Order: sequence, then structure tokens, then C-alpha cells
Amino acid sequence: MKILVVGGAGYVGSHTVKLLSAQGHDVWVYDNLSRGHAKSTRPDRLIQGNLTDRPLLMKVLMEKEIEAVMHFAAFALVGESVQHPAMYYQNNVVASLELLEAMRAVGVWRFVFSSTTATYGQPDIIPIPETVPQNPINPYGFTKLVVERALRDYAHAYGFGSAALRYFNASGASPDGSIGEDHDPESHLIPIVLQVALGQREAIHVFGNDYPTPDGTCIRDYIHVDDLATAHVAALERLEPSKVMEMNLGTGVGQSVLQVIEACRKVTGHSIPIVNAPRRPGDPACLVADSSLAQRTLDWKPQYTSIDSIVQTAWRWHVTHPRGYKT
Repeated sequence: MKILVVGGAGYVGSHTVKLLSAQGHDVWVYDNLSRGHAKSTRPDRLIQGNLTDRPLLMKVLMEKEIEAVMHFAAFALVGESVQHPAMYYQNNVVASLELLEAMRAVGVWRFVFSSTTATYGQPDIIPIPETVPQNPINPYGFTKLVVERALRDYAHAYGFGSAALRYFNASGASPDGSIGEDHDPESHLIPIVLQVALGQREAIHVFGNDYPTPDGTCIRDYIHVDDLATAHVAALERLEPSKVMEMNLGTGVGQSVLQVIEACRKVTGHSIPIVNAPRRPGDPACLVADSSLAQRTLDWKPQYTSIDSIVQTAWRWHVTHPRGYKT
């Protein structure tokens, strides 16, 4: 297939591009590089542009004879979305609708959307199935939900075939160490802990140790970025006109903050000191995916099933790229 990966210079997008290319697809990356990294993808396959530039988008879709689009180009920091909701509505909603309209104008109907567990808010059922009501509690989650709803309407009215993949905590890096996680600022737990091991931070702050969990710290479902990429490609191959697939991507196994820190200690050999800090507002005690629907529908199963194996790939990337793509 001829595929346009929007946001393909970002974390999950770049790993998906690498997998698509390895499988022989004709892949182009469209990214404004506001948060992505040009070094994460081939320069001869990178088109720099904004999603709000509909003429450029339409030109790319037509000239490259694009048959399918994967969309990873969203802002994804919960706290930032609360402080700057306008920025999130413009980038995550308005720009996404511009992309869909450019596709509609040139007759491209296949669409895979990177969504999020944040559309659920604080569900009462753990592990979380797709049948749980979607009640996001922050602008980030709501902007993703708006696009999901748009995809249902585009399927009904215009024949779009799409997949909305709600994934949990993306983690790890490519096993060969060529690409990995590089955010500024960094907000994900594993790279922050590994920065302590690298001497870039003095300690890891644990926000809350009095949650109703076995060790008192928050529990999350950490899924390897390559497993996410595999699921996105599997969804792409199963798209049908006028149908929308909506499903969770996770391992189904939760890891507490302290368990993740212990895994990082084991892998790196560093002590990684802890500083206990107050809870952060809005942090649910436990978020774990029920991804059985994706496993059945996509014939997909996570290959990285232990937190140690996920951390090992992340450490390989961070120890060889201590300053990320600037190294």
C-alpha cells in the first residue's frame, strides 16, 4: 500500500513507519516537526507541513497516490491540555478534521487513528472493556473522543473505513536501538526513571503512595511501542468501507510505579533513589486494558509481556542516546 503517516516523526508514529517499511509498504511521513524528530525517519520520505494546510495535504495525497492514512499527530499531555485547551482543540480536533476533509476531497477512505484510554476518564471497571462509557475528564481525552465520533459520522455519510485504537501507556523502544522515546518535556514514567540512572535527575518523584493498590502507588498498563505498531498495521489491513473499528490496545497486566522503578533498577544496575510526593489531581489508582477485542479482531497479541523486557529496550535506546535524537 501507499501510506501517509501523519505524525510519523513522533514516538509511536516512527516505530509504525519502521514496521510498515520493513513489510514493503510505500510509506511517506507528513509532520510539522513541532514535537517529532526528523532523525527518526528517512529524510527522503519526510514531507514537512501542517495539517491545516489543506492544499498541501491534497497535493501530497494525489501526487503520492496515497491509499491509506495513519494519524499520530496529536498533542498528548493531560496537564498541558488543561492549561492550554485552545491549543488542543485546534491541533487535535480542527487539524484532524482538515485531514479528513483533504482525504474526502481526493477519495482516500482508509484511516487509522491513534486514540487513547483517556477517552474513558475514570472507569469503575478494571480491566477496561470497550463497553465502558466514554467520559473524558480532561481536554486531551475529549479532543480524541471528538475525532472518534467524527469517524463514525464519516463512515456513515461518506463511506470511510477507519480504526480508532485506544492504547494505554506506550513504552520501550526499537530493539535495535535505532529509534526511541524523546519528549521535551518528558512526561512518561520509564524514561524519567532511566534519566535518574543516567545521572540526569537526582531522584524519581513518586506522586502518591496511599492509593488503594497493593503497594500504594498507581497501576498502569505498559505496552511496548512495537506491539502498538503491529496492531496499527493489522488494523490497516482489515479496514472496510463504511465501518469503524474501536478497540483497546494493552497487555491486560498492570504494573505499579514501584514495580516499574524496581524493573529499571534491575535492568540498569543503578539504585535510583525515590522521593515521595503528594498525589497529582486526577490520577486514577488503576488503569488496565481489556484488549481481548483487539486480539480477536486483529489476530494480534503483545509480544512484550514483562515490564523487564520493555525496560531493557528503553534502556538500550537511552544509554546510547542520552540526549535523545540530539545525541
